[in-house]
Amino acid sequence: MRFAFAGEDQSPWMVDIRRELGGVMSDHGHQLVTSPDDAGLIFHAVSPDRPRPFRRKSQATFVVGLVPWDHPLTKPLSQLYPLLVRSLANLVIGGAPNNDAIHLVTPELGNYRVLRGQSYWQDELYRRIAPLATSHLVIDNLFDEDLPQELWNGTATTMEMRDASRALASWNLFPAPYPVAEMLPSEDYRHLKRVFGIGGLSYGNLSARYQGDHFWMSASGVDKGKIGTVSRDILLVKGYDEERRAMRLSVAPGSEPLRVSVDAVEHWGIYRKHPEIGALIHIHAWVDGIPTTSINYPCGTVEMGDAMSDLLDRDPHPERTIIGLRNHGITATGPNFPDILERLEGRVLAQVPML
Repeated sequence: MRFAFAGEDQSPWMVDIRRELGGVMSDHGHQLVTSPDDAGLIFHAVSPDRPRPFRRKSQATFVVGLVPWDHPLTKPLSQLYPLLVRSLANLVIGGAPNNDAIHLVTPELGNYRVLRGQSYWQDELYRRIAPLATSHLVIDNLFDEDLPQELWNGTATTMEMRDASRALASWNLFPAPYPVAEMLPSEDYRHLKRVFGIGGLSYGNLSARYQGDHFWMSASGVDKGKIGTVSRDILLVKGYDEERRAMRLSVAPGSEPLRVSVDAVEHWGIYRKHPEIGALIHIHAWVDGIPTTSINYPCGTVEMGDAMSDLLDRDPHPERTIIGLRNHGITATGPNFPDILERLEGRVLAQVPML
C-alpha cells in the first residue's frame, strides 16, 4: 500500500515519529508518495488543541492521526480517544518529547503502548498499523435492477429478518461500542457516517442465505428495528466485484436502495466458504467464553472476513457458533434467525470488553 504524510506540524516529536514510521513502513514494502491523494494510508498531524479531520478523497482511505503531547500521557485512552473521534481517524498515535512511550488508540477503544528502545520496537509499532496498511476496504455498491419480480415483496426469510431485527431492538443494544454522536459536532458526525457507514440506531447487521452465494442483508445506517422493505433496507447481495472493489446487489427496477452494510464483504466470504451456514447476526455486544479474532482488522475489509472464516474453520460446529471481533462485537451463525436468537437470548452483554 502507498502511504503519505499530511499536516504542517514540525515539532520535534512529530519529526521523529514521521521518520520512524517512514522507515518501518518502507522496510515492510510500502511506498511513500508525496501526494496524500495517491495514498491508501495517511499519517495525519492532529493538534491536541484544535483537532481537524483529514478530508478523504476516497472512502477506501485509512487515516492514522499523529498527536504530539507536551508531557507524558498519563491516561492515554481518555486523552487520545476524543481526538481520534474528532479527527475521524482509524487509529491515533500519541506521544511526548523525551519520553519512550508511544500510545495507540483505535475506534473500538483498544489501547496499546509501544516503548522506544526495546528490541524490535519499530516492528511492534508496525504490527499495530499493519491491519490498516494491509487491508482492502470494500464500501462501494453496484446496483443491478435485475431482482426477480417474485422477490420484490420479499420472502419468508426477509420476514424473519424483520422480526429478528425487532427482537434485537428490544434488547437495548448500543449503536456502536463508542458514543460518536455525543462526541462530535453535527458536521463531523455526518462526515463520519459517510466515511465509516455509521448511522442512527445501527447496532449491527443481519444476513441470510438466499441461493448459493447470494444472500439477503440489512442496509447500512438505518434503525434495524424498523427494516422490512426489500430493495431499500433489505438488499440481495450477489457477490463481490474484486476489480472494482465493490459489492454487487440485485434490486427491483425503479427502487431507491440504501447502501448495504459495510460488513457485506465479510458475510460474503463466510457464505462462500461455509455452505452449511444459513444466517448471520452481528451485534456490538459480547458473549463470554467465545473464540476471538487475534488481529483487529477494520470492519468492511476482505481481511476481516478472512479472519472470521479462519475462526469458523477451527470451530467444530461452524454452522451454529458465536465468534468474537476483538474490542468490537460478536457474529453468530445458525441455520436461521430464530435459532440464533434463541442461543443468544440471556447471554448477551451490552458492554464489549476492551483489550
